[in-house]
Amino acid sequence: MTATETSQWLFSAESLTETPSSCPLEREMYDRARGVEFLYRLGSSLALPTSAMCTAATWFHRFYMRFAMDDFHRQDVAASCIFLATKTEECGRKLRDVARVYQAKVHNVDVATIPTESKDVDHCQSAILLTEEVLLESLCFDFVVESPHAELLELFEALGSDMEVQEYAWSLAHDSYRTPLCILYPPRLTAIACYILGQRIVDGPNSPSLDARVSTTAPSTSLPTPPSNKPPSPDASRAAIDYYNLNEGELRQVSEALGIILEFYTAQDLDIYPYLSPIVSVAPPAQRHPRPRLFVSPSQLNALNTHGDSQSQSTNQDGGLGRTPSSSHGGYTPSQQT
Repeated sequence: MTATETSQWLFSAESLTETPSSCPLEREMYDRARGVEFLYRLGSSLALPTSAMCTAATWFHRFYMRFAMDDFHRQDVAASCIFLATKTEECGRKLRDVARVYQAKVHNVDVATIPTESKDVDHCQSAILLTEEVLLESLCFDFVVESPHAELLELFEALGSDMEVQEYAWSLAHDSYRTPLCILYPPRLTAIACYILGQRIVDGPNSPSLDARVSTTAPSTSLPTPPSNKPPSPDASRAAIDYYNLNEGELRQVSEALGIILEFYTAQDLDIYPYLSPIVSVAPPAQRHPRPRLFVSPSQLNALNTHGDSQSQSTNQDGGLGRTPSSSHGGYTPSQQT
């Protein structure tokens, strides 16, 4: 398993099939998503800035490219990533506070009910510290992380996007860490994918498709549109592409990123998350190159071989997907970026 030439931390999608974990790829991606959700819940309860949680989530994915999920529980790794991020992102929290919040999330109780001094908290502290030692090894003490959120802020300012597009793009970037995008593509391309998808959701079904938005040539302006719909001009739908003047290879990567994001959302249970319908209804761009499927529906996931799935059985307090991007961002808005 090797990283791409541009960075030791960027991998091909095929590399995901070669990780040390023994479970099926779809199961690993599912457990990674649950681990990141647990990480977000820890960070939110500790009142960490978005930047710290994005950094921690990136480390979480990097860790499992080099160590097996069978050997390191996702919740221990998530807590260790959070604790390390509080130090590198200069938003320090005490280890005992992190351990208490960890216990509260696992047992689904208020953190105030977790005593400061207890054997469980002591044990949790030890697990976090021991996992942190391996985390540092896996990261090669390279703590520098860039997130798509900074690129989005630049896009918002440069393109003067309306607030609804900004809200969707921001939430999509936040959810992108539930997928392995942060170890597959540079942050800028992930940001562009989130922005384009946010635009497409807001513009509606009669606006240019994702294929048109990420094609190497601008779509035709002669196609009729119903009078009740007033989508932006094709140039506006490609504003992010034009702003960065992406080359063909970068456009292909943006298209791939869009496909993975939509694959993740399509795999969610719409009975539980009905607010995802506007996202799931968007047709993904045509897949230009074959890649392994990363996410499957709950019924398909249940049918997979569950070998090594003791993590999923040991505790079920990772939490759900979060709330609608257009209304809550899961608790984060562009103005809160630090």
